[in-house]
This record gives sequence, C-alpha cells and structure tokens, in this order.
Amino acid sequence: MIASYRRKFNGEFTHKKYEKLLENLAHNLPPISFRIAETPLFIPRELADKLVKAGDEIIQFIKRPDFKDLTQRAIPDARNVPGENEHPHFLTFDFAICKNDSGALVPKLIELQGFPSLYGFQSHLAEHYEKAYSLSQFGELTPYFDQLDKTAYFNLLKAIIIGNYDPQEVVLLDLDAPNQKTAIDFYLTQKELGFKVMSPTDLIQEGKQLYYQEHGKKIQIKRIYNRLIFDEICNPEAFFKQGFDPRVDMDLEWITHPNWFYRLSKYTMPFLKGDFVPETRFLKDVAVLPQDLENYVLKPLFSFAGQGVIIDVTPEDVHNVKDPENWILQRKVKYEPVVQALDGGVKTEIRLMYLWADGADPVLCINLARMSRGKMIGVRYNKDFDWVGGTIGFLEK
Repeated sequence: MIASYRRKFNGEFTHKKYEKLLENLAHNLPPISFRIAETPLFIPRELADKLVKAGDEIIQFIKRPDFKDLTQRAIPDARNVPGENEHPHFLTFDFAICKNDSGALVPKLIELQGFPSLYGFQSHLAEHYEKAYSLSQFGELTPYFDQLDKTAYFNLLKAIIIGNYDPQEVVLLDLDAPNQKTAIDFYLTQKELGFKVMSPTDLIQEGKQLYYQEHGKKIQIKRIYNRLIFDEICNPEAFFKQGFDPRVDMDLEWITHPNWFYRLSKYTMPFLKGDFVPETRFLKDVAVLPQDLENYVLKPLFSFAGQGVIIDVTPEDVHNVKDPENWILQRKVKYEPVVQALDGGVKTEIRLMYLWADGADPVLCINLARMSRGKMIGVRYNKDFDWVGGTIGFLEK
C-alpha cells in the first residue's frame, strides 16, 4: 500500500526467497498449519492513523460504565465462569481495508475479540520477513505501534501474563495445545515467558486450589493464560468431569477471563456506531428486511473462524433462522484489492492487537494481517491461491 515499497518488493521477489522464509519460520518449531503469504504489508501513515482512531473509538465504548450490563446476555449460562475482572487483558479488532467515495483507504470493522491472538508468532513472523527480504534496505520499518520494539513488547506481554508470579505457577490452558492450528504461537510465547502448556485433563483440582504434577512434585497454579475456547468442546459437562471445571470458583487469576470471549465478540457489533463500523443489527430487531438484502451478511453470534456465516443472504435464509436473538444482520463491507501482487490486486484485513494491563490503559502493540482472493478472508475461501494467507503489516518509524 506504500507504492514505492511495493514496487521494490515485487521487483525483487523470488520464489526461492519465499521458500527460504517458510523453511526458517518453522525451523525446530511445531508445523505451521495455516498459509503464510508471500509478502508483508506496507501500511501508509494515513491509513495507520485511521486504524488507531477506529480502535480508540471502540475502546471508549468498552470503557463505558454500562458495558457489562449491555453485554451480559452474551455469556451463555452454561459457560459463565466466576471471578470475572473489570476488563479484558487482550483486545483484537479486525478491519477490512476499503476505499471511500473519494478513493481514500479506510478501515471497516469486521469483528472484535477480548481473547488472545498470535502475540508470540507475529513478532517471530516480522523478524523472518525482515531477514528473508532484507527489508532494512527499504527504510526504517516496524511491525510495532506506540514506539515499542521487540524487547519492550515482550516485557509488557510478560508483565500481563506472568505478572509477579513464578513462571512455573502460570499455565497456558487449551483443549489440545499440541494439535491446535496455533500451536507454534503457544511454543514461541512459552519460550519467551517460561510458563507451562496444559489441557484441563492435566490439572488436579483440590477444593479451590489447582495443581499440576511435574517430576513427582505437585505445583499450585496461580494464573491461567487462557486459550481455551468452550465452543471447541463438544460436550462440556462430560469433558469437565474428567478434570478441572473452569466454571467452579477457584483461588486463581485468569489472563484473560473466559467471559470476555463472549462479551467482546459479534455480540458487541450492534452497539457500535461510527464511520469505521458497518451497519449491524440483531436479527430479532429487524422488523422489515432491507430491500437490498443481497448487500448484507447473516452471522451467528456464537461461532468463530467464520463458521456459519451466510454471505449471499436470501429472505428464505432469514426465515429459516429459529433463534434470531442469536444472529446479526450486517451490511456487507467491500474489501478493496489494495495489495498489488505479481498478477493483480489482493484484498486484505488488518487486526490491531492490544495489551491491557490492570490499572492502565490498553496499549496498541502489534498487528496481524490476512490476504484473500476469495469471498471471505478465511483459509477455506482461499484454497489453491497464492499471495494469500497470514502476514503482518510494517509501518514507517
């Protein structure tokens, strides 16, 4: 998107450099189970400023005194976890990159989460893009915001995840971490911060304390770095009987608390207004369908990774929804093919990634970007394409 950098990058691109990038990215690490794009993004300052402004507007809404009241229904009763804190420790906002009527690039909010993203992997990815393509010759570029560098970034990440505890008292909790698509991120973050990676079935619950065994020694867990998505568990009642049940009040801290996964989600979208947010309504509140229904998408509230989304909506699709209170109708966002590949334009989405320490304001730290030639951004819509997949944006310092 910075034209001079794009021309230089494309002119010097070779498949050999790309193959070397992939080889070095995964060296001595778990396999990367998602496609890495051939190129990083080069984000112009004007667009970066708009992204920051859009994020700030969303954060002001999240800070509203009545935010929890507005989003209380987002948390399913069977998945409500006690001990919720005042705010999430992680914020991620996904923006489609579009053009307005005057041809300027603008971000449009697609989704938001109060849940961790690839905080370890994105720094790793940026380093390897820099090395593979000698990006230092382009100028002073950085994947970080707010004048952070790698050291300051990981210091902040450590302060939030580990805090004042011994790293062995902190556990990354996920359903089946070694086989997750994001396993490489777990490993890289663990390498930097030193915590343990475990499943609920690895844990021992005794009263209100939680432990794990290591070398015959029982170690109490003081903090959980939560990567567990309840929606991935087919039968929570049966599963949690095998080990730790997170819905029980315990003497430990959540980073971040599981309830924020639901509070900050598609459920939040209808409450947001502004230039950077597409028109979004709960389906239950739509008394008359729009005449141009083809310009809307229908999304289930309680799903993730694009599952269940209906892109080309018909009146019959709406009629077939049995629980309209659990769906949103959102005006389509037109992604602009703003990234020039070797054979044409490619659409992109940029995720802003924040860290929110207790007693402080959220800090915009790093970004994640995804490139697409399909109808949607996800992998299933981009099979057999090149110059698509996960990447990261660089800004001029």
